Amino acid sequence: MITYQTDGTDMPSIKKRETTSWIKNVASTYGKKTGEIAYIFCSDEKILEVNRQYLQHDYYTDIITFDYSEGNKIAGDLFISLDTVRTNAEKFHTAYEDELHRVIIHGILHLCGINDKGPGEREIMEAAENKALSMLREIE
Repeated sequence: MITYQTDGTDMPSIKKRETTSWIKNVASTYGKKTGEIAYIFCSDEKILEVNRQYLQHDYYTDIITFDYSEGNKIAGDLFISLDTVRTNAEKFHTAYEDELHRVIIHGILHLCGINDKGPGEREIMEAAENKALSMLREIE
């Protein structure tokens, strides 16, 4: 089950049914099924608090993914700072909704085993995000 919650912010205007279907489709392309996945949309201050408390990182970020996956079933808590998503949309000259979808699927791709910290991994993640975003456009 995929849930969408907020912590100190308004719920973004996403089509939950279509987004859930899209997430399941993307996961299946990696041979994964979706288990319990919780999106928590929050502010910069909340994501900074989570980053400090659980990861000992002292900086803002757009998403933090806590991975509870087992075998081929992905599960996790995904904290998304809507403030940072908005800032990044402006910085990268992209629509807020497009940036939000990119971040939503970024966390799923992490749960599917794609990383973005090592050499060459960022390019692999970007290609996977772009492929997933093209799948969303087919659903809409």
